[in-house]
Amino acid sequence: MILAQAWADARLLWDYHRMHHTPRPCSVAVGLGSHDLGVADVTAELYHQGMAPVIVFTGATSPTTRARMPRGEAVHYRERALQLGVPDSAVLLEPRATNTGENIEFARAVLVEADITVSSVLLVSKPYEERRSYAMMRKLWPEVEVVCASTPMGLEEYVDSIGDARMVIDMIVGALQRVLVFPGWGLAIEQAVPDTIVAAYERLRDQGFTSRLIPDAAQRT
Repeated sequence: MILAQAWADARLLWDYHRMHHTPRPCSVAVGLGSHDLGVADVTAELYHQGMAPVIVFTGATSPTTRARMPRGEAVHYRERALQLGVPDSAVLLEPRATNTGENIEFARAVLVEADITVSSVLLVSKPYEERRSYAMMRKLWPEVEVVCASTPMGLEEYVDSIGDARMVIDMIVGALQRVLVFPGWGLAIEQAVPDTIVAAYERLRDQGFTSRLIPDAAQRT
């Protein structure tokens, strides 16, 4: 059972992770692969709203996606987008990336190969990955403007959609660890992390929400 304090701490981190950007038209939408097919839903909806003329879905598989997305995250995302009425001609695939750094690098290469000029990216992710993904984009692809987007669900509604509260909270905690340590590793820009957020993260970590932590980094945070 997840205690009330853990839920309260998870809500604090959930809200911090979200960048609260207002979607606006960009050169391209990049859907970051994951276990959550809802990322493809949001990307397709934004396409239909005229927020981007082309989509890149990026992602191979991981231990959390191999069973449910055996053909690869990007492939399953593309199939979902086509079901939702996005034309095949508007979707580019990047099927090799196994982490966010590769998502960014390989998606960029796909766009270069397609001869698409990019000045802004509508970056679509899971809600709790917005801030980390934004920070990595600003570091690894600094010349483009980045607008973050994700499903507008609250934490409890999102947990219900995934069906695994502990996994979601574990991932929220893991994402915060990366916000803290990635700047020192040269993978992301520095961001202000309020003391209240660090304290909530540490309480959740100490309660065992640790399956998504990077072991070598855990001792540094």
